[in-house]
Amino acid sequence: MLLTLAWGALFFPGLFALCTWALRRSRPGWSRTDCVMISTRLVSSVHAVLATGSGIVIIRSCDDVITGRHWLAREYVWFLIPYMIYDSYAMYLCDWCRTRDQNRGPSLTLRNFLSRNRLMITHHAVILFVLVPVAQSLRGDLGDFFVGCIFMAELSTPFVSLGRVLIQLKQQHTLLYKVNGILTLTTFFCCRILLFPFMYWSYGRQQGLSLLQVPFSIPFYCNMANAFLIAPQLYWFCLLCRKAVRLFDTPQAKKDG
Repeated sequence: MLLTLAWGALFFPGLFALCTWALRRSRPGWSRTDCVMISTRLVSSVHAVLATGSGIVIIRSCDDVITGRHWLAREYVWFLIPYMIYDSYAMYLCDWCRTRDQNRGPSLTLRNFLSRNRLMITHHAVILFVLVPVAQSLRGDLGDFFVGCIFMAELSTPFVSLGRVLIQLKQQHTLLYKVNGILTLTTFFCCRILLFPFMYWSYGRQQGLSLLQVPFSIPFYCNMANAFLIAPQLYWFCLLCRKAVRLFDTPQAKKDG
């Protein structure tokens, strides 16, 4: 546990520093803000690949969705903790750089940062103070399969990150940006929305229940926890859909005008 925490505490900040240094050396025309923000996206993508890979290994290793075990289900959570702490700081650093470059009003304060990123900070806090204790202690030796499913939710992150990098580089009108947008919507919908019906279906298949019977055969708090987890995902998916509509409506609007 302590070794994994230490590795995570060194790995993510170290990778961020290395990416920032490499970008500043290889792209002298880019500002410090550009390098910092792109490095943040790269680190997020690396974490997403590691989490998704861990999720795939766990899911494939658990023949029983309740009692199946794999060591990564616990070990990667310890690696996740320093990432969440790092990512919160990285979010603040990106906001601070943007505010400094815009030269509008006073410098970014912690209060303004928390207000501006309320949902994401809440998301990080819930993972650290609710999901981590549940995953490591409260569930006992059960449910590694479902932990692996939750890890799979990170599959969409590299596509989200690439989209933001392309916007930052003013490439939002390219074919790559549009293809990436389709992949973002697809992976987000499959791994953050359909993920929850999939977990219900997997449990029902093993217990001989239909998908509609599962919510009435599991503890009420499990349904509430899933509802709490899927709610922000639905909100973010709606935001992604609105951006996609604006993106694909723009050429037609120009043509009609």
